[in-house]
Amino acid sequence: MRIDRADLYQITMPLVSPFETSGWVKTHEERILVALHSNGVIGWGEFAGDGPWYSYETIEVAWHIIQEYLVPMLMGRQVKATTMQYAPVEAPWDVRNRFAPVRGYPIAKHAVESAVWDLWAKQQGLSLAQAFARCPQFAPGAGRETGDRVAVGVSVGIQKSIPALVDRVGGYLTDGYRRIKIKIKPGYDIDAVTALRQAYPDIALQVDANSVYQLSDAPTFQAMDPYNLLLIEQPLSYDDIPEHAKLQAQLKTPICLDESIHTADNARWAIELQSCRIINIKPGRLGGYTEAIEVHDVCQQHGLPVWCGGMLETGVGRAGNVALASLPNFKLPGDISASRRYYHQDIVEPEFVLNDDSTLSVPTGLGIGVEVQMDRLAKHCDRQATV
Repeated sequence: MRIDRADLYQITMPLVSPFETSGWVKTHEERILVALHSNGVIGWGEFAGDGPWYSYETIEVAWHIIQEYLVPMLMGRQVKATTMQYAPVEAPWDVRNRFAPVRGYPIAKHAVESAVWDLWAKQQGLSLAQAFARCPQFAPGAGRETGDRVAVGVSVGIQKSIPALVDRVGGYLTDGYRRIKIKIKPGYDIDAVTALRQAYPDIALQVDANSVYQLSDAPTFQAMDPYNLLLIEQPLSYDDIPEHAKLQAQLKTPICLDESIHTADNARWAIELQSCRIINIKPGRLGGYTEAIEVHDVCQQHGLPVWCGGMLETGVGRAGNVALASLPNFKLPGDISASRRYYHQDIVEPEFVLNDDSTLSVPTGLGIGVEVQMDRLAKHCDRQATV
C-alpha cells in the first residue's frame, strides 16, 4: 500500500454544553485529523485527545509524533534523526507491528492506523465493518459476524446538583436514549444513584469513576449493589489491575475496566485475576483497531462481554467506533451517542442520528461510510501540515 502524502489538520470543536468528569471540565474539543492519500483515494483518521487528563498525549505532542515519526514510518521515509526506513505496509493490521518501536502514544498511533483502515477498506470495496470482519483472527473460534445497528447510550457529566442531574437524564430519556451512564466522584455518587433510581427505577444505569477512588472506598460501591447497576467503570487507579480484583470480590455489581486496559495482554491478565467482568474497548486507548479487535476476540473467547467507549469524537472517529461496535461480542450499549449530543454540527455527512430503538445505524458505504465536509473542517481548522 503506497501512501502518496498525508495531510494533518488540527481543529477545535465547541461542545453543545460543558462536559465534567471527576477530574476535569471541557467546553470544547481539540482534535487532529489525518488524511492519507493513495492513488486518488483518501483515508481518514482522528486523534481524540487534547489535554493530559485521560491520557498524557496532548495535541502538541501528538502532532509532533504523527508528523515526525509515525507518518514517515508508514510512508517508508527515513525517520527523523535515525537511519530507520521501512517498506510500505500491505494491510492495516500490519501497522501495529510497524509502530511497535515507538513506545507509548496509543491515541496518536490510532489516528494514523485508523486512516490506513479507512483507505484499505475503500481500496478493497468494503465498508469498515466488513474490513474488521476480515482482520486475521486472534482467538480460535471467535466469530466476527457484524450487525447493521449498534445499541448506544449517553454519558452524562457531573451536574451542578442532584436535581439538575435528574432533569438532565430525563431529557436524554425523552431524546430516546435507553442506557444512561453518569460520571461520579467522592461526594457525588450514592446520592446521585439513589435519586436516579427513585426517579427512573427501570432504566439501564451505570456509573463511571474515572479512577478517583481507592480500595478503602469499597463500602461506597457496596452501597450501590442494591441499585441494579449495569456496571461500575474504572473505580480505582488508571494503571491498576490487581486492586480491582480485590474490589470485584467484594461486589455483586460488575466492575468494568477502561483506563487499565492498554493491550490485549492487559485484558488477559484482568480476566485471569478476575479483576472485572466487563471491558470497555476504546481503540484510541488501545493504539488502534487491530489491538481493539484482538481484545474483542480474547474477551469473546473467555465469555467476557465488551462495549465501546467514546472520547467525544467527531464523525470521523465516531464512524469507526460504530463499525467496531458491530462486532458480535459488543453486548452492552456503547458511548457512541448521536452527533448532536456533543456538537452543533459535525464535520461529516451524513451525521449520526439516534434511531427509535436507541441505536445508531452502521455505515454501509466504503470505508468509514461518511464524507468529511471540507468547508466545515476549514471553519474549525487551527493549523495544517502536509507530509
